[in-house]
Order: sequence, then C-alpha cells, then structure tokens
Amino acid sequence: MPSLRDIRKRIASVKNTRQITKAFKMVSAAKLRRAQEAIVRARPYAQHMEQVLGSLATRADLSAHPLLAVRPVRKVELVLLTSDRGLCGGFNANVIRRAQKFLVEGPAAGYLKIELSTLGRKGQAFSARRKLAVRRDYPGIFERLQYSVAEGIAGELASHYVDAELDAVFLLYNEFRSAVSQRVSLVQLLPIVPQPVVEAARTDGYLPVDYLYEPSRAAVLDALLPQHLAMQLWRAMLESVASEHGARMTAMDSATNNARDMIDRLTLQFNRARQAYITKELMEIVSGAEAQK
Repeated sequence: MPSLRDIRKRIASVKNTRQITKAFKMVSAAKLRRAQEAIVRARPYAQHMEQVLGSLATRADLSAHPLLAVRPVRKVELVLLTSDRGLCGGFNANVIRRAQKFLVEGPAAGYLKIELSTLGRKGQAFSARRKLAVRRDYPGIFERLQYSVAEGIAGELASHYVDAELDAVFLLYNEFRSAVSQRVSLVQLLPIVPQPVVEAARTDGYLPVDYLYEPSRAAVLDALLPQHLAMQLWRAMLESVASEHGARMTAMDSATNNARDMIDRLTLQFNRARQAYITKELMEIVSGAEAQK
C-alpha cells in the first residue's frame, strides 16, 4: 500500500495536470470562436462560387479550359491537412487513417503514382515515418493563416496540372461540423468538375438563355477557375483549423474531468490510509497502556 506521502504527491501532480488541461481548454475555446466565425464567413462565398461554375456548365462547353480537362488518371497528388500540435484527440489520427486507406486503394483504382503534399507537422511526421513520396511540405502555414498562402499553393497545383505532371489532385482534411464533431472529407480539387445547377424554366416554357461575357468567355474562366481553386483550398484550411480547436477543446475537457475524478479517488484513498494509520497508532497506544497495568 502506498504511503501517505506518495499519495499526497500524486494528488498534487494530478492537480497540476488538471490546471494545464483546463488552461488548454480555455485557450482552444477562445480560438475556436474566432475560427468558427471565419469559416461561417467563408462558406457562403465558396458555395456561391460553386453555383456560378454550375451555371456556366449548363450553358457552355468548358472542356477547352486546361483546369477542366479530364484525362486518364495515372499520377495523383494527395494534399493532406493535419495540425502542427497534438493533444487534440483523434483529429490527426482520423485523417491519417483515411490517407493510409487512400494510398492502399490507389493501385486498385489505377493510380500508378501517388505523391503527398503535407500541410501541418503531423502529416509531415507521418510521411517521414512511412517513407512516402512527398512532393512538397508546407511548414508553419497554420501559425499565421492567410488567404495569400492558399492562393500560392493553389497556383502551384494548377501549374503542375496544366503541365501534365499530375492527372488529379485530391484534398483530405477534417470538415468542421460542431465543437464536438468533425468529419473527414476527401474531395477532388483537379480537374475541376462543376456541379450543374438545375434552373427552373421560365413560366412561359422557354429555357434560360446564355449570357454575354465581358471581355470574353475565356477571360472569365481564366479569372474564375483559379479563384475557385484557391477558395476551395482556403475553405479547407479554415475548416481544418476550426476542427482542430474543437477537437482539442473536447479532448482537454475530457482530460480535465478525468483528472477531477482521479483526484476524488486519490483523496478517498488518502483518507482511508490516514484513518488506518491513526487507528493503528491508537491501537498501539491502548495496547501499551494495557500492558503496563
């Protein structure tokens, strides 16, 4: 049975741990509020961008644009979004597990070559342990998240795709649903496949007519498609950041509750041990007094 001193030291240690986890929870809660506001602001723009592309897809043949060109998929790149830090529950484990599944199922899908691009130190550590083919790592981008970073990465991916160095690009990240729920999402970035928008016919029965483009249809697509690609990547980065803070807040809350329960158990154990020690001392005193009678 541990001594009273050992139990007291363990209680103090668990209390210190509880203070740390509680502080992590409060910090993550504050960061989550800002990250959630950012993703709520970004979602409507990204959704309207999808609607604009879908509207264009119903009116024009867009196969001539390089970012819309579909070719046999042989060389694939997976853009993996993880966090820079741990202590966030299954946030990184879930997305890494899905990446492993993608890499295993790739050859069966006809992918002859799969490369990784990692955003976040946990993804970079995963690729280093597995000795995977990494085209590029983007370190420290989550320390100061900016749209210009997403725009630069999207431009680089588009350039590689136009040069036929890649046949498809997939994006793997955690989609934020709530503070306690995140969903692993695998989406195709390139080639861009606009989702057609079903438009209601006019009341007189005529179908919608095409638009007039200024300065030209090609110029509109040249401006719209790279912006759409950058916006989708930016949205995924915001989703990942919000999911990370939500997962960390939940994990630290659970750790704080577990520490509190452990302190209660240790305190009960300490009181029982002290009671047994006092009882033993009293028995020795009584026995000594009886022996001298």
